[in-house]
Amino acid sequence: MPSQVIVNADDFGLNEHTNAVILRAFQCGLISSATAMASMPAFKAACALAQQPALRGRVGLHFNLTYGRPLSEPIRALAQFCNAEGEFDLGLSRKRLWLGRAARQAVHEELAAQWQRCLDHGLTPSHLDSHQHVHNLWPIGEIVARFAAREGVPIRLARNVGHNIGPAKRLFKTLLNRRLRQLARLTADHVCTPVDLRDGLAPRHGVLEVVAHPSALGSHDFGDAYLGSGESLQALLDQRLAGVPRVGYASLREARQSTLDTASNR
Repeated sequence: MPSQVIVNADDFGLNEHTNAVILRAFQCGLISSATAMASMPAFKAACALAQQPALRGRVGLHFNLTYGRPLSEPIRALAQFCNAEGEFDLGLSRKRLWLGRAARQAVHEELAAQWQRCLDHGLTPSHLDSHQHVHNLWPIGEIVARFAAREGVPIRLARNVGHNIGPAKRLFKTLLNRRLRQLARLTADHVCTPVDLRDGLAPRHGVLEVVAHPSALGSHDFGDAYLGSGESLQALLDQRLAGVPRVGYASLREARQSTLDTASNR
């Protein structure tokens, strides 16, 4: 059984309905973390909600390169990222290992713009992950991890728990996660989906992040986009992770600082 679990809801700010579900999930104790999309229509409302006690210090940035329009100019001119109308249309292969200088700079500027928009609306992100897992592309992951290190926040690892991760994919994820840890320095130990929990794959140690996309299931329960219709995310978490404390990503920074303080006092 993991020592702690971060139950993170992606897509905060996508629309008002998603905001309402995530707010209620926080208030009910279902989730302990969320990540916001800085260029979506309900982002400003999400930032206001993030000031509530249940959410404060527990909302990160959901870096987006695949949906809507970018916040910065240079990336709009690159066909591998945007279409002729200046909307995101990511054309990079998942096997891509390298980007040219102009592309790397454009990704960094877009990431910085999305981060700054959070700050401009009173939200200091607690951590970084990405929409549709774009930072699982090696060169983008390196950019995001370096940015996370500069800002002193954790980054989500690539999912490393699951039956459907074959040998080649597992090798790639192991190498990518090693690189993300090396660059960002702050990560959870394991990442999974609710389906992986349902399959009985909760790790036996370390800090686990469960990547969630909660939905309303009646008036007092929650489903999830990863689960089947009518399946309860709350019941699943209670069953598979009973007694495991639900924490936010800030706990990783606090634990690291405590370790550093202890070492300096020896």
